[in-house]
Amino acid sequence: MEEALITAGIALIFIGMVLLIAGALAAGKSNVKFAVGGFIGPFPFGFANSEEMLKLVLLLTLFALIFFTLFMLGGRHV
Repeated sequence: MEEALITAGIALIFIGMVLLIAGALAAGKSNVKFAVGGFIGPFPFGFANSEEMLKLVLLLTLFALIFFTLFMLGGRHV
């Protein structure tokens, strides 16, 4: 079961990369805005090509940090 989930996760990552490359090639010279965010340890970070997208991705990563912190502190221990 765990091996199937790992395989499915890796497959989804590769499918996402293929779709991203296909979308970038199909877009040509259109005005596309993008943003990427994540965590390095407990610190959220983000990269974007527009200021409003950067604010959005940082807000979403901050929300995720708060959610996961509350989940870990308030979760039931089995």
